[in-house]
Amino acid sequence: MSKSIEFIFDFGSPNAYLSYFTVKAVAARTGAELKITPCLLGGIFKSTNNQPPMMNFAGVSGKNAMFMREIERYCERHELTQFAMNPHFPVNTLLLMRACVAYGKDHSVDAYVEAGVKMMWESGLKMDDPDVFVKAFNDAGFDGQALLESTQDPDVKAQLMANTQSAVDRGVFGIPAFFVGDEQFFGKDHIEEMEWWLENKA
Repeated sequence: MSKSIEFIFDFGSPNAYLSYFTVKAVAARTGAELKITPCLLGGIFKSTNNQPPMMNFAGVSGKNAMFMREIERYCERHELTQFAMNPHFPVNTLLLMRACVAYGKDHSVDAYVEAGVKMMWESGLKMDDPDVFVKAFNDAGFDGQALLESTQDPDVKAQLMANTQSAVDRGVFGIPAFFVGDEQFFGKDHIEEMEWWLENKA
């Protein structure tokens, strides 16, 4: 039986960017197929009464400073030298996520996701601005206008909502989340544990 990693994904989380590159390496090392499932992080938060870490721990002295330091250490360890916090954070990722669903109807989403995470977390673009969105994807070799127009497709909207609800129904409360079969792993800090599971349990 082939192994697979399902990545419950939204561009809006810096940890989704960090996890994307490390989980790709895990998939390569273990021979697992990486499947990306686009979901709305905001919808997951709303359904599970959760909120972003920077809001959740805003009143905890030193917590957000440590959160940023942990990101710095993670980048250093995994040689993610291009990462930068998006100056427009938080960015509404609805356009990005709907276009991801639309693109995935006829293609693997890998190239789209790779381009999008770099736009968000390397170039620091304001990807909820339609003009910025179109130009960025044109520059990356996509048809930016067609992607933008696809975000208004009712089937695309419905699929993204269905993906999000399905993730919640399976116990997802935040992103990045991963599934190996029915086993869920949450957060970039548990990717190593997931790799062990793939090698020993899957």
